[in-house]
Amino acid sequence: MTPEKWDPRQLPDLTGRRFLVTGSTAGLGFFSSLQLAGAGAHVVMTGRNPNRLSTARATVLGQHPSASIETLILDTSNLGSIRSAAATARGRTGLDGLLLNAGIVHPPAARETTADGHEIVFATNVLGHFALAGELLISLAMARGRMVWVGSMSTSMWKYDPVDPELENGYTAWRAYVQSKIATTALGLEADRRLRDEGVPVGSLVAHPGYSTSGRTRGILGINEPSRRTRFFDNLQAPITQSKEHGAWPLVRALVDSDARSGSFWGPSHVATGLPHEGTAAAITRDPEIGARLWAFCAHATRTPWPYEQAARSRGR
Repeated sequence: MTPEKWDPRQLPDLTGRRFLVTGSTAGLGFFSSLQLAGAGAHVVMTGRNPNRLSTARATVLGQHPSASIETLILDTSNLGSIRSAAATARGRTGLDGLLLNAGIVHPPAARETTADGHEIVFATNVLGHFALAGELLISLAMARGRMVWVGSMSTSMWKYDPVDPELENGYTAWRAYVQSKIATTALGLEADRRLRDEGVPVGSLVAHPGYSTSGRTRGILGINEPSRRTRFFDNLQAPITQSKEHGAWPLVRALVDSDARSGSFWGPSHVATGLPHEGTAAAITRDPEIGARLWAFCAHATRTPWPYEQAARSRGR
């Protein structure tokens, strides 16, 4: 669908299609789930907290009473949680789309590690999604679906080469965040290369939300409740910021637009704000050597080899 014909407020009919969204209880994940459900899709909303998941599901149903929603506990920082959730999500049906959205946006000031021993930002934003995508690859292939990795416009501003992905040395909160997004984008593009080479009928795309803030987003009880201070300062930046709802537009377009090709990169038309359109990922994220290096690191760290051969065979099912 051409940019002129794409209307993020009027999505194509998604009835009969099934999508899983990580980090669905707030922010981009919630609004992506809301938009997908409003277009008739069956949405698997995931999150770490069952109470927040229940609230998010009820809120979607409050706006779209006939929506088809299920919830699933999933913590992307925990490899055991990922494998358990993936086993449930696979079920007996295919998966049309996987939105790899969950993540830490405000990292801790000092380096922390997960129960699996990994640096928490890299584990949550990168390793967990790498493992989940691998676990759900066959389900995606059954439906000839696609995965969308969520990047950031920060990757074009700070070109940190993630030679030390888990920042065992030189940790800072900002570097942890930006490196995780460089890795996420590089992995999304590397996945496209590998899936093509292996003949797997699954697309891999990357999308970013621009500069989307909670203070520019409508208040929703239990979902988005910014303080007055946050509202004030975010509104001071109004010319270069947008709501989380609008930030979800490129993510959703990458996930459902039939003309969005595997390996493409999507974001707001004015980088920080605007309607969703295809753009160009930062050069560092497009480097195949960096992509291959990160792939090897993640495969070893998660012990999750992607089942290419089985997924390729599933096209005939």
